[in-house]
Amino acid sequence: MFITKKSIIGIIKLAGIISTESRLGSRGGLNLNDLSDSITKAFSFKNIKAIVLLVNSPGGSPVQSALIANRIRDIAKEKEIPVYCFIEDLAASGGYWLSCAGDKIYAMESSIIGSIGVITSGFGAVEAIKKIGIERRVYSQGKNKGLLDPFLPEKKDDVKQILIIQKDLHSQFIAWVKKKR
Repeated sequence: MFITKKSIIGIIKLAGIISTESRLGSRGGLNLNDLSDSITKAFSFKNIKAIVLLVNSPGGSPVQSALIANRIRDIAKEKEIPVYCFIEDLAASGGYWLSCAGDKIYAMESSIIGSIGVITSGFGAVEAIKKIGIERRVYSQGKNKGLLDPFLPEKKDDVKQILIIQKDLHSQFIAWVKKKR
């Protein structure tokens, strides 16, 4: 918190990977559950004039990115408080999504910013488990239960489904950036 006799500036630090849960059970991941109280507190002071977001994130979960950014915007709108984002080293992907919660964004020339996109990654271990003589058994009910299973050969329908999901997420991301910039 930055306090002078006349005004208060609330500071919300958004540093780390954006994920549903903190990594390895420790603090450090960014998610709405862990940040909700801090966000509310930052906006709660009597003479608050602005909120500063200090962002340093490589991104992560698009859902958590949207939840955090929407929470900040909802309170800012309700209390009519401007939000200024200061990007430190990195605001990529979901980190940029968070940055767009600011009314204005400031960054150093050397800050890494952007990457408005969606990525899904995995690995395939089909040949490796064959070589060492492992037989895998999976029993399931329902369509798409084995989507992206690394122990099964890649299926064209699985890839098609992932690309549909990615396209939808990418469209949401672009719409958010257009709305806020």
